[in-house]
Amino acid sequence: MERATFAAGCFWGVEASFRALPGVVDAQVGYTGGTLPNPTYHDVCTDRTGHAEALEITFDPAKISYEKLLDHFWQMHDPTTPNRQGPDFGTQYRSAIFFYSPEQEKLARASRERWQKHLRQPIVTEIVPATTFYRAEEYHQRYLEKKGLSSCHI
Repeated sequence: MERATFAAGCFWGVEASFRALPGVVDAQVGYTGGTLPNPTYHDVCTDRTGHAEALEITFDPAKISYEKLLDHFWQMHDPTTPNRQGPDFGTQYRSAIFFYSPEQEKLARASRERWQKHLRQPIVTEIVPATTFYRAEEYHQRYLEKKGLSSCHI
């Protein structure tokens, strides 16, 4: 199994979208990329911790490649809007890829170049090393599923 971490706006819809992919074994929503240890949702919503709402995925590379996950990432949100997705705005809603290895970084950068050719506006997605991932509070895990919803604004 391998890990991948993406930020693409509100993590509820991001989680539901990635969970639907064959080969994604597990996913958890949380916070990463910031400076405050053990942040809470309330902390992150202040827009002062530097964290992004993110999804950490465990996937089986024999069933789905990291490249396929990247393609899904680019298609499921607008990577050209800084710190905003739909009605949500703030640095916690930024577009970011958090890589775990030089190979993931290389693939992420190549995919960004490939996808940029299809977009009129410049991609603002950060591609940065993965840092500590803090699992979000339990009520955020599988939120849409728990509420009987199939999607949010994504």
